[in-house]
Amino acid sequence: MAPDTKHLEVTLDTHVESVNLAEEMCLRVAEAAGFAEDECYRIGMSVREGVINAFHYGNQESPTRRYIWESTSPARRWSFNVLDEGKGFRLADVPDPLAEEKSVEHVGARDIFDALLHG
Repeated sequence: MAPDTKHLEVTLDTHVESVNLAEEMCLRVAEAAGFAEDECYRIGMSVREGVINAFHYGNQESPTRRYIWESTSPARRWSFNVLDEGKGFRLADVPDPLAEEKSVEHVGARDIFDALLHG
């Protein structure tokens, strides 16, 4: 890791309370890094959605599983990741949330997360 790279990694239990904790940590990191208020909101919402997905879909709400929330800042670019102990999925199998043919009735949590992440 480069000398100017900062890395924070936290292992969280699969509990609903961990969702708020991960979001709060993310917001503090984003604020300390100098992100604007609206950017912090978007970053916090994306991390929250990622942790909710890890909690529900990845770890199947199993208290015996953990997930890792991490933040890395190499060369003025921040990265926030959520890693769970689930079986995973292929990103190519996830419908494009920004596709015009997608109706509002078929938008799910994964779609919102992807739209926030890439929008």
